[in-house]
Amino acid sequence: MNTGFIGLGNLGRAMAGRLESQGVPLVVWNRTRGKEAGLHAAVAANPRSVVAGAETVILNLFDSDAVADVLTGQEGLLKADCTGLLIIDTTTNHFGRVTEFHRLAREHGAFYLEAPVLGSVVPASQGALTILVSGDQAVYERARPVLGLLGKQIYFLGDPGLACRMKLVNNMVLASFMATLAEAAALGEAAGISRDKVLDILAAGGGNSMVLNVKKEKLLREDFSPHFSERAIAKDLRYLQNLADQLHMPLFAGPYAMALFDKAIQRGDGDLDFSAVFRILRRSPG
Repeated sequence: MNTGFIGLGNLGRAMAGRLESQGVPLVVWNRTRGKEAGLHAAVAANPRSVVAGAETVILNLFDSDAVADVLTGQEGLLKADCTGLLIIDTTTNHFGRVTEFHRLAREHGAFYLEAPVLGSVVPASQGALTILVSGDQAVYERARPVLGLLGKQIYFLGDPGLACRMKLVNNMVLASFMATLAEAAALGEAAGISRDKVLDILAAGGGNSMVLNVKKEKLLREDFSPHFSERAIAKDLRYLQNLADQLHMPLFAGPYAMALFDKAIQRGDGDLDFSAVFRILRRSPG
């Protein structure tokens, strides 16, 4: 039985490739054609067509506006007969709008799980993502086989909205770490210490982290080809600010990171990897 996959950006393309490598036949759709190159998947004409012959459809989209359009647009997924369809949405959604997606799916006879993922292109290609899941327990049990092909660790959080809230909390840490590491590299270099030495010492000391381990080579080589873009992390930080506002909790680290990534986007770096924030922090020659 085919599995549908909608959204072939950097992360989605890696996830789809992982599923194919595990023998899962796919039918895919992406707004921009050509992203399916290298996959053996059938290509659907629109989201509605993805449903034909599929018991499960996985979404990996940029934001909640994109999810809403894929679900309810003129040729949207929910325009098809979705009775019994399992929709696994791995998008980092807005915590409020994701509850609407649960409701919409239910009204059309489908089962919806929010399942945002922690990790980027490399762990996705290896089936080593961490997956946060919210929704009905029985639906989660049905989805576990396919989730297990994509994720090494899976956390079931229950109530709709909780998985997306936790993903935003995680990405505040991710963004803050990246901003701090980039600033430390720039400051150490400006102080007369080579960048590679700065990063080696940080890795042996207070900077030791998954973020540094993954992004060290990008910082050294200034190869900022995107795994997770600055535009995407900035979007997540805006969703996070919305959450903090709703909870009447002041944020400090999150707004600092958001200001840096917004500045990088204004510079024109929005489609680069979020480690490219280093470019606005280092001292210009002379």
